[in-house]
Amino acid sequence: MNAAFRVAVVGAESTGKTQLAQALQQAVAQRSGWRAAWVPEVLRQWCERVGRTPAVHEQASILRAQHQAIDAAAQDHDVVVCDTTGLMTAVYSGLIFGDHSLDERAAVLHRRMDLTLLTALDLPWVADGWQRDGPQVREPVDNALRRLLVQHRLPFNVVSGSGQARTEQAWAALQGPLAAWAGNRGPIRPGLFTRLEGPPSAGRQAAWSCECCADPRAEKAVWRRGPAGA
Repeated sequence: MNAAFRVAVVGAESTGKTQLAQALQQAVAQRSGWRAAWVPEVLRQWCERVGRTPAVHEQASILRAQHQAIDAAAQDHDVVVCDTTGLMTAVYSGLIFGDHSLDERAAVLHRRMDLTLLTALDLPWVADGWQRDGPQVREPVDNALRRLLVQHRLPFNVVSGSGQARTEQAWAALQGPLAAWAGNRGPIRPGLFTRLEGPPSAGRQAAWSCECCADPRAEKAVWRRGPAGA
């Protein structure tokens, strides 16, 4: 499999996933010099093409197509920023159809990601064609996604804020893992990563304030990726 660095941007509807993924791809290309690609959300393309949301029996093919698109981009790019992964397909299949048969497969495929960014619920909800049901579904989707990530021990970073601040927070989360990845690829061109900090300490945990809980002081642990095989 191609050794491209893969960034997954996941989150509930209308939380800025597409905008963040595109902005982060541009930031990577401009600041690192690596060939960076943005992989759009297959579900959005599917809905626009067919004119409806998918049925339960169509979910598996959408999940598969999303990761095929990611793999294709990884063949000729150094860094791939993914506007969702199969985890989102699995989450919606569970919430809408009560079907959790895709959970395990989605987790296995998502494990290929080198960094997962979860978009917070701090942006206003905006209607957007076939895909969006309303602001009332964002918290259930966010909760289900977090449960799936934690259940399968998939490390993630929560990204909040608006506009450039959101992009900079994502960039800050990317710096350490990307620098470590670049170092493992061999000699780096002079000055290429002068803005990147060293990788975070192995096994370190961080805490985030729950932005959707009734108690804003509530905190939960977020696993961060340690050394290979950890």
